[in-house]
Amino acid sequence: MKLKLHWQIVIAMALGIVAGIVFQLIYHGEPSGWVYNLVVSLGTIFIRLLRMVIVPLIVTSIVSGVASVGEGRSIGRLGLKTFSYYFVSTLLAVLIGMVVTNVMQPGVGANIPGNGHFDPANLKTPASPGEILVNMIPLNPLEAAVNGHMLGIIFFAIFMGIAITKLKPDSQAFLKQTFGSLFEMMMKITDYVIKVAPIGIFGLITQTVSSAGLDLFKTVSLYIFTIVAGFTIHMFIVLPLIFYVTTRINPVLHYKAMTSAMITAFSTCSSNATLPVTMNDVETKAGVSNTISSFVLPMGATVNMNGTALYECAGVIFISQVLGLDLTLMQQFLIVLTALLSAVGAAGIPAAGVVVIFIVTQAIGFRDADVGVIIGTMLAVDRPIDMYRTMINIFSDSVGAVIVAKSEGETNLYPGLRSR
Repeated sequence: MKLKLHWQIVIAMALGIVAGIVFQLIYHGEPSGWVYNLVVSLGTIFIRLLRMVIVPLIVTSIVSGVASVGEGRSIGRLGLKTFSYYFVSTLLAVLIGMVVTNVMQPGVGANIPGNGHFDPANLKTPASPGEILVNMIPLNPLEAAVNGHMLGIIFFAIFMGIAITKLKPDSQAFLKQTFGSLFEMMMKITDYVIKVAPIGIFGLITQTVSSAGLDLFKTVSLYIFTIVAGFTIHMFIVLPLIFYVTTRINPVLHYKAMTSAMITAFSTCSSNATLPVTMNDVETKAGVSNTISSFVLPMGATVNMNGTALYECAGVIFISQVLGLDLTLMQQFLIVLTALLSAVGAAGIPAAGVVVIFIVTQAIGFRDADVGVIIGTMLAVDRPIDMYRTMINIFSDSVGAVIVAKSEGETNLYPGLRSR
């Protein structure tokens, strides 16, 4: 228990493989018995714990994040520029996730067991983009929360955050502090849930290997390659292009300036934990003023999750491929829209992307019984993906800070790093 979490997960995964092989040999590919059922229940409990934190985590994250925007200058030009960048960069990320997963098709022919009774008729197919927008507005926010209508929950949470910024100063300060404290509490609860991940992973991997055999790891390796390919395209092609087109500055300078922050993000898997280092690099090495960085970066750590959005979109399409389902363009559009919105509520803590992926699966009608084992398998190999994902999240935030600073007329950028 003194080992770091990712090593605990690796050990649990190894033990799960061994236990899965043992059960497969004993029961000839059809495991049963109370011991096996007990082990499998550990994975089921873990999935339920993940589901438990989703609604309160998303609501408190979005409300506190959006409410913090409503201070003075942030309502005007600066806020518009910042959120325009957030929207464009996140949309491009989820589109990349959709494209690479459709091209590489890592889930096609995959041998990861579902519940064996998946019915494509359960999928919720919107009739039109207009219906998607209409369904985003909940008739009853509490009913939406109870039934897991995540788009409606996200919409109402954004609305609440905006409304808080329009209240009297005393009420505004009280509600900001309240939702901020609630968000901290939910991140702590989520952290506790993630700490029991090794136990859940043991149960999920045991179930998967005992049913699917070791062919599972061929599928997982292709899945990892697909996600990493999407991340690399966004990190080293899309974001540098956005950066150069908007600033006319060599992107290499920005990579050099953000080295410390990227290493910290890669090692901690937490945008929030990396925020002080990100702000220091952006201000001292990239030369962005504190006025810009103190507005753009804290908001980015909450609402600008490029890597997470790409992962969610690609992950859900991977799940649909595993289940043998060909998603229509309309269903994929819904995935893109949901991934775009749910990335707003992804907490800046390790493995938050795996928690939030349940939002996207629910939006198109997948049940826990359909996707629980598959998502558990994804979580088992999530640590290296999470490291890269977090690095992209904070790098995108920093790119946005420089773009906004340049557009605001700041000229003393990258002092000491420019070759001339």
